[in-house]
Amino acid sequence: MLFRLAGGRGRGRRAVPLQQLDFRPIDLSRHGALAIEFRRDSYVCSFGSDHIFVEENGSDGRGYLEWLRLRLQQFPEGHVHTWLGDDIVGQIEMIIGPRGGYINLFYLRPDARGRSLGDELHDYAVAVLRRQRVGVVGLSVSPTNVRAVRYYERHGWRSLGPRPGAVHVHELELAIPGP
Repeated sequence: MLFRLAGGRGRGRRAVPLQQLDFRPIDLSRHGALAIEFRRDSYVCSFGSDHIFVEENGSDGRGYLEWLRLRLQQFPEGHVHTWLGDDIVGQIEMIIGPRGGYINLFYLRPDARGRSLGDELHDYAVAVLRRQRVGVVGLSVSPTNVRAVRYYERHGWRSLGPRPGAVHVHELELAIPGP
């Protein structure tokens, strides 16, 4: 069981049990609308609006659901909803390609942020990629999404600079430690 320290600084702090996240492949028939909502919100967090999402996937998100359906067939454990008890609080999308892994989405609902749950998302992704013998993983982040940039830096990601042809995002890379 995981614990966190609660209470004030110094004396009076106590260990409080944490619920662990459960990672389950996204069930599009039951939770497709939620997957769209999470992905759409990730664009708002990154770019201030969802207009790029709409351009790429249609206003109803149908293009995204088709993309996600194919990805789930290829790599179900890389496309998961994160559950905290009976609630879906986040989503991960990642794939393995010829040059390593790529994470398309780390997402937590706004009310789940700032509670160290993101660390569990990161640990899950690294563990899955390590099991698949992936040595390096990449992702893209909007440099204006300061919270996300800090999160990645804290977890050891290194910036490769702006993505060629898409200067509104920066590429990051993480070496996956061996077993």
